[in-house]
Amino acid sequence: MNRKAIYGLLITIILPLTCYFIIGHYADQAVVLPQRFFPDSINSTLKDGKKVSDTVWHRLSNFKLTNQLGETVTLDKYRGKIIIADFFFTHCPTICPPLTQNMKRLQGSITNSERVGDRTNSDVQFISFSIDPERDSVHQLKAWADRFQINPQQWDLLTGDKKTIYDLALKDMRIGLVDGKGIDTSFIHTDHFVLIDTSRVIRGFYHGLDSASLAKISRDLVLLTLEKNPNEKSALSGQLNLLAIVFLIAGVLVGLFLIVFKKKKNVTPIVDQK
Repeated sequence: MNRKAIYGLLITIILPLTCYFIIGHYADQAVVLPQRFFPDSINSTLKDGKKVSDTVWHRLSNFKLTNQLGETVTLDKYRGKIIIADFFFTHCPTICPPLTQNMKRLQGSITNSERVGDRTNSDVQFISFSIDPERDSVHQLKAWADRFQINPQQWDLLTGDKKTIYDLALKDMRIGLVDGKGIDTSFIHTDHFVLIDTSRVIRGFYHGLDSASLAKISRDLVLLTLEKNPNEKSALSGQLNLLAIVFLIAGVLVGLFLIVFKKKKNVTPIVDQK
């Protein structure tokens, strides 16, 4: 075996191994996803002799409310979708109009680039809960939606039972804790946008009137759309070692084939001198 053949064989062995270690390195470098909020409990179990903790995160409770089109809406309507929620009321003279305008800009920036003619992103749902449901009738919500040109396919303005809405704000989303101050439980007035993942777990709170916070929710939303369902495994899940072995064997076989082919090519044919 000449020197070139040895170098070729080494390359066919080293290259797959190098790819394996590079893939393994970056596979371990997890993307920093938006944190989860409000653990309900922590379960500890032993796995391979080691203590493993599994956190059960608080999930949004189901609800039954009415949107600006007069349709009855439950949480099941948004199954499989990421939710961005806020709280408002149509008679608000201060923060609600700019909050809705910023939500509208956020909605406009999140489009489906894969479908020509329909740029609605079906993976994201916007919800605005009225904190003044006694006055915010379906007619009032429709007028507000028309004022801001809200797309009902992606954004629901919801009214209905006040206790249901306030329980969502105070017990599920825990707006009072996030504000870091006492909150009037009889009338909630917050500028927060709330990011909720497809498992109905809170993943972030953002000031809807702050440009830096709005930029952050846009980034976090992209990360959540890339997040895999923890209950689903990809076809290659746990197969990294097997793939490395396959590449290694394939590399060696290719190297050996090239060596044999080169030897045959260099054989000088015997000429009959008779």
